[in-house]
Amino acid sequence: MRGWRSSRSGRATACSLADTIGVGVPAQVTELTAAVREVSAAPLRAHFHNTRNTGYANAVTAAANGFAALDASLGGIGGCPFAPAATGNIATEDLAYLLNRSGLATGVAVAPAAETGAWIGQQLGLDKVPAQLGRAGDFPGDRR
Repeated sequence: MRGWRSSRSGRATACSLADTIGVGVPAQVTELTAAVREVSAAPLRAHFHNTRNTGYANAVTAAANGFAALDASLGGIGGCPFAPAATGNIATEDLAYLLNRSGLATGVAVAPAAETGAWIGQQLGLDKVPAQLGRAGDFPGDRR
């Protein structure tokens, strides 16, 4: 559940924690963050799948623990061909909605992102994409 991106000097330029089979829970994200911080001050990023409905909770926990980047995909489309039952990535539009409404500005306009995720799904011949925002719509009002 660890990955390092190194520069030519051999120093870690970023550390990425990934849960491509969607079995992690927020307590593990906190625990792994602390373990990584003991050995590196490199910026952290995370990649979560929502296979068991924990991907968004893990992403919020990562954000609370100071992660610099969170991977997501429009529509929640994708998976991992090497991981058993990996049903999909967390959706960009759903994650941005959650973070924006929690007061963490993402810079993502959720309505256009949801439209794009649905469009990509149509191009792929999917009846519907895993993302929820495209079906539920944005909620009016700014929480900030």
